[in-house]
Amino acid sequence: MTLPAQSLEPADRHNDLLAALSVADFARLAPDLELVSLRLGDMLYEPGGPQLYAYFPISAVISLHYVMESGASAETAGVGNDGVVGVSLIMGGETTQGSAMVQIAGQALRLKAGVLKREFNRAGELQRLLLLYTQALIAQTTQTAVCNRHHSIEQQVCRWLRATIDRAPSGEVVVTQEMIAALLGVRRESVTAAAGALQKAGVIRYRRGHIAVLNRAALEAAACECYAVVAAEARRLMTPTGHSAARQSRSS
Repeated sequence: MTLPAQSLEPADRHNDLLAALSVADFARLAPDLELVSLRLGDMLYEPGGPQLYAYFPISAVISLHYVMESGASAETAGVGNDGVVGVSLIMGGETTQGSAMVQIAGQALRLKAGVLKREFNRAGELQRLLLLYTQALIAQTTQTAVCNRHHSIEQQVCRWLRATIDRAPSGEVVVTQEMIAALLGVRRESVTAAAGALQKAGVIRYRRGHIAVLNRAALEAAACECYAVVAAEARRLMTPTGHSAARQSRSS
């Protein structure tokens, strides 16, 4: 289902990048934004395939993967209402070797690739925000690679859960242990052992493919420093002076 963005109330448009735009900049984009419902498992783009749209998630969470020649893949980054899917469109590459899959079903605002490029080339506020977000995304991807190399499976599971739960409006994730193993690029048995230990300790509740965090402080204590490093860098880059004022202006 798609709806024009003009039909939405300001609160329903919540995406941090769009919310940081001035009233005039957002108004220029609004006629081309479409509200779309994304289902769990939907592929927004695949390796080497065309990217026709950029997606600004509202309640959906998108998992970015790097795919090997064998078909094996691992998650390199996650995107929620803090960002956009499709940065390769503004970098000139047009396609990537990765893929983008819906990890948590929900809504997003969709923008045609040509419109995004046109607005980016205006060299205005949207360009600045997209470049800052791209730097934050690179930081997330880099930290994920280091985490996967140097930290335990349980720490990786906790890091992934922290990031995903923060982006999930319900505070609960619909995911199987097999899916987590595929996202992290590890054996399912390792994820089963880690999830079992966390559930036994009362940190999470896992049943029928649903994970809820029961003790956030304990989850943070069990995780490595990687999530905090990525979150701090994102805050540094994406909350410069003036963004709060822009959000308030948009909401009024």
